[in-house]
Amino acid sequence: MTRSNAREIAVHFVFELGFSNQSADELLSAALTRTSFEQIGQEEPLYAEYPNAGQREYIERLVRGVYHHGAELDGYITKYAIGWNFSRIPRVVTAILRVCMYEILYMQDIPNAAAINEAVEMTKHYEEQELAAFVNGILGSFVRTENLPDPMSRPGAVQPESGE
Repeated sequence: MTRSNAREIAVHFVFELGFSNQSADELLSAALTRTSFEQIGQEEPLYAEYPNAGQREYIERLVRGVYHHGAELDGYITKYAIGWNFSRIPRVVTAILRVCMYEILYMQDIPNAAAINEAVEMTKHYEEQELAAFVNGILGSFVRTENLPDPMSRPGAVQPESGE
């Protein structure tokens, strides 16, 4: 399983939290199990492989983080979704934005550009092309306006290989 797949599963769980009264821990206890993946994996290829320990930790960190910082993340979405009422944004897009913003704010090992690119690509998978541009615009404005440094620009950061 790739990190992209783990991120997408986290988005599914964040999306699901929007429809339930469960806490993040309750949802993770029920959904992040081998049995659950075996059942869902029969119809949804994303769940065909059970995540390893590191991937489960990543999924848990995202879901719990979004759950605990939901009001803050929604405030950013509202601030940067200029001309859009928050309730008008499709819920899957909201889940994607929440996960990406959480990664940018609280997971310093993930480059901002990578988080944004993953969010845009995931939006294209679930929604119309126009919404992918909307997501890209919100996240770009968020990073620029909030002066959020990219983890890869920090002194001592390990830069990805350029292929040279």
